[in-house]
Parts: sequence; C-alpha cells; structure tokens
Amino acid sequence: MPALTHFDDQGQAHMVDVAAKPATHRIAVASGRISMRHETLCLIESGTAKKGDVLGIARIAGIQAAKKTSDLIPLCHPLTLTRIAIDFEAVDSENSTASIICSATVETVGPTGVEMEALTAVQIALLTIYDMCKAVDRGMSIYDVYVMEKHGGKSGSHVTHRFQRPQSN
Repeated sequence: MPALTHFDDQGQAHMVDVAAKPATHRIAVASGRISMRHETLCLIESGTAKKGDVLGIARIAGIQAAKKTSDLIPLCHPLTLTRIAIDFEAVDSENSTASIICSATVETVGPTGVEMEALTAVQIALLTIYDMCKAVDRGMSIYDVYVMEKHGGKSGSHVTHRFQRPQSN
C-alpha cells in the first residue's frame, strides 16, 4: 500500500513538494446528491423559492468554493484554475422523494491535481441548496459525494464506477 504523502519522515504533517513535477493539463469531475421532498424540487424548478434562483446561486457558490479550496483545506496547494463548470440534474421519482445531482468539472494546467477543488465545489453547491430550501424541507440529505474521474499527471486517468445508492423507504 502506498504511503500517505502529507506526512514527512518524522510523521509530521506537511505540504507536499510539487516543485519537480511537470505542469500538465489536469481535470477532475466530482459528483454528489441532495435528496428532498417532491414539493421542494418543484419549488426549486419553478423558480419560486423565497430566496431566489436556487440552482443559479448554488452554481456560483460551487465556483467560488473551488477557487477557495486551498483556504479551506490546510495542506491543499493554491492553484490557478482554468475552468470550473457546475451542472445540476433533477431526479424525481413517483414515491414523493426527489433529488438533485450536482457535478463539478475543474481544470488546471499545473503540477498537482484538482480533485479537492471538484469535491469542494460539489459540497458547497449542495450545501447552498440546503441553506436556501431548509425553511420548507429540513429533511434534505446530502450523500454520495465522490470523484467520478480524473485525468492528467503521472498517474494518468482514473474513472470511478459506482453503483447508485438505494433509495430508503
């Protein structure tokens, strides 16, 4: 099993030295889901939420979060991001549960990957949806946040194949 990279020979936490790594085009895509009542999704889709355009504001929050990741995660490198895209997909089922899937695609040209930026963007976008809708649905739940794929760097490409989480009754 490979060693953890954020610890030195004495076991002390440190920021990984990426100075000798070549700058390559790097992409990460992360995804996550927020479940809610059917009525909450209808409110979001109709654009009649009291706080405004829920998904538009969540998209901006996700973009801002990706840009601020190194301020939030102590050993994360500050990166110059070349692209951030936040997408939402509404999933409505007949049993009165619904969800929104958020995906974030983050790109850079640099010596280290952008998985943390993509994960942070998804989490903050979903938290923004929760914040904007909690007055009408306190039972919302955020889950299944993971890196779907990454490309670039020495380790090349990686795609995660995940099974869809079963819906609870």
